Amino acid sequence: MAHAARKPDSYFDEAPWRRAAGGGPLLINMIHEIDTLRYLCGEVTSVQARMSSAVRGLDVEDTVAIGLAFESGAMGTFMLSDAAASAVSWELTSGENPAYPNVPGIDCYVLAGAAGSLGVPTMRLVSYPATPSWWEPLRSEVVDVERRDPLAEQLRHFCTVIRGDAAPLVTGRDGVQNLRVVEAIIESGRSGVVAELSRAGW
Repeated sequence: MAHAARKPDSYFDEAPWRRAAGGGPLLINMIHEIDTLRYLCGEVTSVQARMSSAVRGLDVEDTVAIGLAFESGAMGTFMLSDAAASAVSWELTSGENPAYPNVPGIDCYVLAGAAGSLGVPTMRLVSYPATPSWWEPLRSEVVDVERRDPLAEQLRHFCTVIRGDAAPLVTGRDGVQNLRVVEAIIESGRSGVVAELSRAGW
């Protein structure tokens, strides 16, 4: 999984706080990716990270490599950079926000399991029609999904919550837990060791 794109120099000139600790892609971008990963894979139990600011030389990270372990038994890797000439990010692959140029046919997430793998946002499902083995041919198909404007859907849901017709899909607890995971990534990136997330406060 990855979120790698090149933020222009003007991005940092317009808001100098983005050059300082706390203004980088971990707290601005990765926190949203953690929310998605927790939704798909469950709670994060530990992380190991390496951080660098070598591209721009600012006080804030510009590139991070992250290993994650989940309570479900899933494991994952994530490459994060706001200094990479790459189309591998949700903004550039999903096409949901017309402010960003769309690069179709590229996935920013690949979820792989024993029975198959799914690329997102292409929704390309790869699996074995018979015996799972690297000697056997794979079947590739695209899973049909209904695509809707996510901002319109968020506003619709917000209105139903305000009217008391629904409970929030994302809770304050989710926000706190996402922040705890990002703080663990920062801790691991600074110390170079695995950061464990306790269940206290879940």
